[in-house]
Amino acid sequence: MAGFSNPAKGAPTIVARMNILITGATGKVGSRLAKRLVQQGHAVRALVRDAARANDLSDHGITLVTGDLMQPASLPAAVQGVDAVVHCAAFFRGATPEEAHAVNNLGTQHLAQAARDAGVGRFVFTSTGLVYGPNGGALSHEDDDCAPIDAYPQSKVAAEKMLLAIDGLDVRILRLPFVYGDGDPHIADVVPFMRTFPPTQRMSLGHHADVAQAVIRLLEAASPAHRIYNVVDDEAPDLATLFASVGEAPPDGSDAERAKAFSAVMDGRRIREDLGFQPVYPRLADAVGAGQA
Repeated sequence: MAGFSNPAKGAPTIVARMNILITGATGKVGSRLAKRLVQQGHAVRALVRDAARANDLSDHGITLVTGDLMQPASLPAAVQGVDAVVHCAAFFRGATPEEAHAVNNLGTQHLAQAARDAGVGRFVFTSTGLVYGPNGGALSHEDDDCAPIDAYPQSKVAAEKMLLAIDGLDVRILRLPFVYGDGDPHIADVVPFMRTFPPTQRMSLGHHADVAQAVIRLLEAASPAHRIYNVVDDEAPDLATLFASVGEAPPDGSDAERAKAFSAVMDGRRIREDLGFQPVYPRLADAVGAGQA
């Protein structure tokens, strides 16, 4: 298995390569992560439902394998011969509670069972910091209780519990923040949705480069001390600052109740202490200054 050093710069140094299956590789996080895994020397295959819509991945040296999380029979071939699975696929905005549960929980179960049956060594699951639920602005630690109030994080925490209960599968969970950067218009896209949130509400952030670094560090760790890690940058800006980064006026605060579902901020010390994670972009201002926001 591979490993790397040089944590101060967040730059992996490969000592061996893995065969990795990634799901969600056509999404915002997965597409960027898959390409960085290839850049780090790993052999990457992507589970896609329609290979014709994923030509960009194959152009970057990623092998496409057709399959569907909701069709268990399509998954054994996808996981055959891989060393690790990185599971990024999820149904988020626009999903009904039933759809979120089906894809994010049941679909994850199908994939995990196929991976275990195939003898896959490691299974990295990208979850969300929203699993903590409203915490009044206090930092959420990995050992804190989870009490999400929306269907998406409820489906994610259910998947986490299911995965951690599977015998014979080395499950590693990363709880992601709001992810941005690398040409991703995520901040601008979320402005209409959060227009009614309080301008002083803070949000944990993570740049795509740092999310990828965290995934790689956890993926390549021989035996991490914990099974769950938060990944966040060093600063959780308020929403007024987030909006200003894309030239928008602050949110108006007219629906503070709805905003509570997104009010958790995360403690990021564990991954730094255990795995040497150091963000390339510690603050939103650093990414903005580098032209990478």
